[in-house]
Amino acid sequence: MSTHGSRGTGGGPPAENAENAENLDYRIAHLQDRLASGELGELGVRVEARGRTVLLTGTVSSAPCRDEILRTVHEELTGLPVHSDLVVSEASSPDHAEELS
Repeated sequence: MSTHGSRGTGGGPPAENAENAENLDYRIAHLQDRLASGELGELGVRVEARGRTVLLTGTVSSAPCRDEILRTVHEELTGLPVHSDLVVSEASSPDHAEELS
């Protein structure tokens, strides 16, 4: 996971914008630590600051995994708009036997 952010994009004075961006970067870093060290051990999710919005991208193993990640994200980033582009790559067992020749 990596963090990329835009700084100074808000409407307040430059010092306030820098403080808000630093706070957002801190919150994103804390979220990344929590995702990586938590029960899921999720390292395939990227968390990026896009202005005042947070973007999640990546591939997860199942829908319940995605739901748990989103729950964690909303706990850590309460009050911030979050856009999720998480893809579920749930592998299902085949419905028929493969014929080999």
